[in-house]
Amino acid sequence: MNNSMRAPLGQFADICSMIKIEHSVFALPYAWAGAVLAARGLPPVQSLIFLTIAMAAVRSFAMAFNRLADLPLDRANPRTCKRPLVSGRISVRQTWAFCGVTALIFIASCAALNNLCLRLSAPALLFAAAYSLLKRFTSLCHFWLGATLGLAPLAGWISVTPGSMNLAPVLLFFAVTFWVAAFDIYYSFQDMDFDKAFGLYSVPSVYGTKTALAIAAFSHCMTAVFLSLAGAAAGLSWPWFCICAGIAVLLFTEHRLMNAEDLRHVNTAFFTLNGAISPVVLAGVILGILV
Repeated sequence: MNNSMRAPLGQFADICSMIKIEHSVFALPYAWAGAVLAARGLPPVQSLIFLTIAMAAVRSFAMAFNRLADLPLDRANPRTCKRPLVSGRISVRQTWAFCGVTALIFIASCAALNNLCLRLSAPALLFAAAYSLLKRFTSLCHFWLGATLGLAPLAGWISVTPGSMNLAPVLLFFAVTFWVAAFDIYYSFQDMDFDKAFGLYSVPSVYGTKTALAIAAFSHCMTAVFLSLAGAAAGLSWPWFCICAGIAVLLFTEHRLMNAEDLRHVNTAFFTLNGAISPVVLAGVILGILV
């Protein structure tokens, strides 16, 4: 592709590929759920708009920074060696510029929400960026990633009600943290041998496959527990608990699909099933309030 035909930050399709835009389905519904809980119904439209922009911006920043931090590893890993940044379809300079632009959009969106969101915007960016370095030091990286996405319901809450916080969004934080940690452990099975060779601290590479599956299963159990507790704390009605039971079945199905010796179903477990859970949680919150 001729450089004159390229956008300043790279081609749109390559950018979407770099930041895995389709994975936005994991965190955004939880942010909306936090906002709905805070408002006990439909949040102000302005809050929803700027919350959505902020969530999209911080996630894009974190993914682009992760690609920069992992560039030497991605070049060496057969699974990732064709990513846009590795192949040169997007340059390092363009990716740094993309990080800067998305960080500024995030801060501006937080400022448009309220003063508390603005004050927390810089720490949130640092927290999101830190994940990209943790695999070099600790296998707790999966849970850090989980906590990063777990901030979504808290962000949704304070975007609507910055002056108070009750227990429900905090319990949702823990539910999301364990949920994401589990499927990130599953996802890391693909790179277990690579992680061992390069001294990276994923749970499968450090503790082995059986222990990794047990930790992921425990995390899924904690997800179901914290979802139920969040609904009780929020005073949600029976549809929420029916949906929690359905989510528990989905998580059990995901666990049954995972086999460290046969990774054919990893994308089904990682994206298809998990991609359905967060929108269902949002629907459960809405129904639990309205019914």
